[in-house]
Amino acid sequence: MDFGNRRVHNRLGPAPGAASSSSSSGKVCHHWRAGRCNRFPCPFLHSELPEAAANSSRPNQRDGPGAGGHVWRNPNSGGGRGGGSGGPNRWGRGPGGADVAPRNRVQDRPCKYFLAGEHCSYGERCRYPHTYCMSNSITLLTPLQGHEQVVTGIALPNGSDKLYSGSRDGTVRLWDCQTGQCAGVLKVGGEVGCMISEGPWVFVGMPDAVKVWNMQTQAEMNLTGPTGQVYALAVGNELLFAATQDGRILAWRFSAATNCFEPAAALEGHQLAVVSLIVGGMRLYSGSMDKTIRVWDLATLQCIQTLSDHTSVVMSLLCWDQFLLSCSLDKTIKVWAATESGKLEVTYTHTEDNGALALAGMPDAQSKPVLVCSLNDNTARLYDLPSFSDRGKIFGKQEIRAIQTGPGGLFFTGDGTGELKVWQWVIDASQT
Repeated sequence: MDFGNRRVHNRLGPAPGAASSSSSSGKVCHHWRAGRCNRFPCPFLHSELPEAAANSSRPNQRDGPGAGGHVWRNPNSGGGRGGGSGGPNRWGRGPGGADVAPRNRVQDRPCKYFLAGEHCSYGERCRYPHTYCMSNSITLLTPLQGHEQVVTGIALPNGSDKLYSGSRDGTVRLWDCQTGQCAGVLKVGGEVGCMISEGPWVFVGMPDAVKVWNMQTQAEMNLTGPTGQVYALAVGNELLFAATQDGRILAWRFSAATNCFEPAAALEGHQLAVVSLIVGGMRLYSGSMDKTIRVWDLATLQCIQTLSDHTSVVMSLLCWDQFLLSCSLDKTIKVWAATESGKLEVTYTHTEDNGALALAGMPDAQSKPVLVCSLNDNTARLYDLPSFSDRGKIFGKQEIRAIQTGPGGLFFTGDGTGELKVWQWVIDASQT
């Protein structure tokens, strides 16, 4: 697998089960497992031992790196969010959760020169790790460079062998899954505020519009109606929803007769810009700069509840199991659960040291549910659910604004410099 990048090759190492000529110890490199080995050659294995691989429960391993030379694969399923169950009394109860020290005691931050892409004069003698993550559960596969401003959306359309990314630089980039190289650049005529995919469709939020592509038919549409930037998009009950800068949520329904999207409704109630949307069951949840979350019935498109527990912008929302998770610049992640009356109430609040920007849920290499939450200190935190046990940190050159789950234990992040990174969940010996 050749990306023209020795560091990436070193991280991936030989094919699973194949030892390098210098790996005579028969031991697996723990730096490789953590995604931060920079020794070349390394005296330890850069692959799991055959016995461990045979007994592991990593999901869809055939879709991961090394399968047919792919950087990643994008089958019709884009991977799922972590499932599982857990009553309110299980939230925040694990090691590294609300009031317990993290399990893995490592340096607080990597080398600042390494993170900035500058030369570190200490090299291998540097007391700070030269790594973009501090976790035994993930490894960095490769960076994807090309955007000139912050990445605001990442999407994997069904049936496509391309990864799509959108940026405030006014472009959408297509990345080839075979090589990891940029396969095309689309200039969309305005800052990309968000991006999602649903089936073969790719939706891009822009100032005063939503741009739509069908990857199967090559159809392209421009949906007008929004006022100002479109910050978030969601699909539910056969409707496309767009969160706009003027506080409205616009809805369109696809018409097979006209082969286009027809305006269906405008949901009003927020006092300031709507910046986050998520659909769960027959509910649409919207987070706003007015510090509230509104709950909308998808059958009637009426607001049925307003949640006012956050004290700053509600930046991101996530539905997991029977719970709603929200994060805010007020430095909290809140978990909401329905009461007997059907109303949502906060059942757990997790406090961070910095404002929270984006949430994503996904399974780890052992199919356990994990939460990834990016913060405005240029990091993203990894937590077990529902315990909020600490699983490590990801470090960006600037704020990580986009997180997207992928198939086969992969996920993608995009930061303020315009750089994307491809990550792989790996077996963590401390979790077995």
